[in-house]
Amino acid sequence: MEARYLRMPHVERGMVVGLFGGSFNPPHEGHVLVADISLRRLRLDQLWWMVTPGNPLKDHRHLAPLEQRLRQSEAITPDPRIKVTAFEKTIGQSYTARTLEIVKARNPGVHFVWIMGADNLQGFHRWQSWQTIARTFPIAVIDRPGSTLAYLSSKMARTFDHARIDEEDAGALAFRKSPAWTFIHGPRSPLSSSALRHRAELEKRAKEK
Repeated sequence: MEARYLRMPHVERGMVVGLFGGSFNPPHEGHVLVADISLRRLRLDQLWWMVTPGNPLKDHRHLAPLEQRLRQSEAITPDPRIKVTAFEKTIGQSYTARTLEIVKARNPGVHFVWIMGADNLQGFHRWQSWQTIARTFPIAVIDRPGSTLAYLSSKMARTFDHARIDEEDAGALAFRKSPAWTFIHGPRSPLSSSALRHRAELEKRAKEK
């Protein structure tokens, strides 16, 4: 694996940077849409496309090799502001709370926003130290098909209802003191990594017959 993937992307003080993590197994245009909306609505200088070695809450039996997912991610993200990275591998663990703690410590003066699709919001309270995550960086939740109402019903939304800001103010989210979060509506892609893996498996079986 190229060493550049294992380094935390370079940033300067004062920059606004989005952190978009996931297995990306595989990455697809739905992920790109979330990244594009985030860059525009949050007024980001950079977006770190953080490809995780493995999500602790997911089955790893069908997880493609990390380097493969990194290269696939780069292939569909031509915007130079998007930095595909796997620096989490050098941390030695894959829990988001610890990752964000390290990012914050190593990058003083940088304004970070944690970005996630609305499909993750419903189960966000099952993440390790989820309330710590919410208190580390502001959070932008991007709409996903079938998940539009998650920001009303999820435990995270109810717990931090007092900290939600109007999406019209999303451009200033990075400068708000945590906890602070917003739900951003916009174009939605029906694609999902699990559906793409299932289709690929069906196609493979069909060829083997």
